[in-house]
Amino acid sequence: MLTTTQAIIIIATLAFGTALTRFLPFVLFPNATSAPRSVYYLGKVLPAAAISLLVVYCLRYIEFSAAPHGVPEFIAIAVVAALHIWKKNTLMSIAVGTIVYMLLVQFAF
Repeated sequence: MLTTTQAIIIIATLAFGTALTRFLPFVLFPNATSAPRSVYYLGKVLPAAAISLLVVYCLRYIEFSAAPHGVPEFIAIAVVAALHIWKKNTLMSIAVGTIVYMLLVQFAF
C-alpha cells in the first residue's frame, strides 16, 4: 500500500512527464513553420515499430508444441488485420480483436 506522500510523488512525476512531452516540441522548435524532416521520418516509422514490438511481446509465450498451438492468437491477429484493412478504424479493430480472442479462449479453446 502506498503512503500519501508516495502517491503524491508518483502523481507529480507523471504530471511533469506528461507536461514535458506536450510542451517540449514548442520549446525545441519555437519559430519553425514545419518540423524537421527527421521528425516526419520518426512519425512515419515509430508507429509500425511500436506495433511490431507489441505483437512480439504478446506472442512471446505461445507454446506451439502444446494445444491450442497459438490458434486463438493468430485468429485474433487475422481479425484485427482484416478489420483494419477494411474499415481503417484502429479502435474498432483492437476492440473486436480483443473480444474475438477472449471469446475463443473462453469458449472454443
